Amino acid sequence: MTDHGMDELQSFFDAAKAQAAEPSADLLARVQADALALQPVRSAVVTERAPGILRQLFAAVGGWPAVTGLTAATVLGVWLGAVQPAGLSDSLSTALYGDGTLTVDPQSSFDFVLLEG
Repeated sequence: MTDHGMDELQSFFDAAKAQAAEPSADLLARVQADALALQPVRSAVVTERAPGILRQLFAAVGGWPAVTGLTAATVLGVWLGAVQPAGLSDSLSTALYGDGTLTVDPQSSFDFVLLEG
């Protein structure tokens, strides 16, 4: 490069040094808006506890549908065990044994042998 080219570059460098290198207010506002948009949002720290034994049992059984079915069966069983309606025991014995009565002498083991066939 010649001296003339070097002087020309030097004049450009001097002009750049003389000018203040401050960004415009508009540029600073845009940079700040971009920076705020990229910052992560702080969220509340959520600590999750391990489920208790009843909640685990509830989930293992099958949730609300299974628990309501088990509750209904339990209430019915307690009611039938405590009250035992007479009509229920009569109809149950008729259904199991027929119209006749099954009589077996518990003292004789020979009757049990006959029943087995």
